[in-house]
Amino acid sequence: MSDTLEVNDRVLVNELVPKTVDLERGDIVVFRDPGSWLGVAPATPPTPAEWFLDLVGLGASDSDEYLIKRVIGLPGDHVVCCSAGHLTINGVEIDEPYLREAGPASEVAFDVTVPAGHLWVMGDNRNESADSRAHMGTPGGGFVPISDVVGRAFVITWPVERWSLLSDHPDVFADVPKPK
Repeated sequence: MSDTLEVNDRVLVNELVPKTVDLERGDIVVFRDPGSWLGVAPATPPTPAEWFLDLVGLGASDSDEYLIKRVIGLPGDHVVCCSAGHLTINGVEIDEPYLREAGPASEVAFDVTVPAGHLWVMGDNRNESADSRAHMGTPGGGFVPISDVVGRAFVITWPVERWSLLSDHPDVFADVPKPK
């Protein structure tokens, strides 16, 4: 997700999304690994300090079990790459100002329709992101079940010098119609 997020950034997550508040294209979501995207990580018990911080809601000792990516496609969306280097969603080309590098929106071509109850997610550092595109050949087809979404990240809280709100860039997706 570089440069939007950097390694070791800590974020505040609104867990009302998607349970109470609907997901939107452009949201940055935290989700459980939908099927070996992370590989197998060795289990390490939390330290006493991590245990206490987890207890009071300030810790993230289980953060190695989650991923964070930007929602590009919602259920029913037809997402295609690439038209003149840009993604199209439901036939509308989008310009993504949050991408880390200039160039095409993806080096990997794809043409997917997001199934009901799922999302298509991509990182902002596309050339280095093992996102939906990298998992198209797996049983889940690269789609993330909405039931695996923990919430929407909305602010960077740590390190202090990076405190900032995270934008879902509604202007990028404003002209994208609902799926047919």
